[in-house]
Amino acid sequence: MENSQTLRVGIVGAGGIAPPHIEGWLALGAEVAILRRTDADVLADRFGIRIIGELDELIDAVDVVDIISPTSTHLDIARAAFARGRHVVCEKPLAVSTADARALIDAADEAGVRLFPAHVVRYFEGYRTLKESIDTVGTLTELTFRRTVAAPDSAWFYAEDAGGGVIRDLMIHDIDQALWLAGSVVEVSATQDPPAVGGRVAPPVSAHVTLTHANGAISHLRADWLEPGTPFRSTVEVAGAEGTLRYDTDVDPLGAEPYRAQLADFVDAIRTGGEARVTAEDGLAAVALVDAAYASLAGRRPVTF
Repeated sequence: MENSQTLRVGIVGAGGIAPPHIEGWLALGAEVAILRRTDADVLADRFGIRIIGELDELIDAVDVVDIISPTSTHLDIARAAFARGRHVVCEKPLAVSTADARALIDAADEAGVRLFPAHVVRYFEGYRTLKESIDTVGTLTELTFRRTVAAPDSAWFYAEDAGGGVIRDLMIHDIDQALWLAGSVVEVSATQDPPAVGGRVAPPVSAHVTLTHANGAISHLRADWLEPGTPFRSTVEVAGAEGTLRYDTDVDPLGAEPYRAQLADFVDAIRTGGEARVTAEDGLAAVALVDAAYASLAGRRPVTF
């Protein structure tokens, strides 16, 4: 892909995350198409983008495949894109399991193309500023994350054994942040209320995860899927020996800019061959911690990581 060429992007998925992705690509001057799915016609009319009926046809028509479909579909779609030499942007979580995430990375490496996990919180201005300022608090001691939103509409989100679950789908944002801010983890402990029954969880539901980092810091994470109409809110507090940093989306609301910034970073990485702010290995690390959290839930004990 030469710098002078118009970037061609194919969207796979038409759920609630589709509009900010489409808006971001269009703002970057990309030519966007979407795979025919439920609600794809509505999105095509709203944004003036093309609908393509078959996955193979979509992949052949674009430079980048943007996967925003249910998590359980990521592996097969990405492999099809890699087989045709296409770069992939993949919504979080990268895959249902650590093994599948590793398989994705290996397939991208073998094909010589790029894989970008869409961990958009790294592109929130408040979190980015906190990351840049973290040395000012001295030795890290405790990090506290809270993420609350109305429970999603689609049933697949509640199937923990098929790519859903509040930890895998919602808390993974803050799991990635904990890794970004405090580094690698040596122990994971998780609780959830109510627990899953038969591999499915019913909202309202809250999960708590405690991460012990290799540097001795402790991260406390809570994620809530609550009643319809619950406003989105995300907060973080980072405490160190010499001070505290905080960020709250209620104080500094979000717009579409983080999605544009994320996609612009991915495009720049493709064109220059450099690293993006979030890498495929970052996506793998977050999935691995999610797996450990669910193992902790199943065993009712901390998991050494």
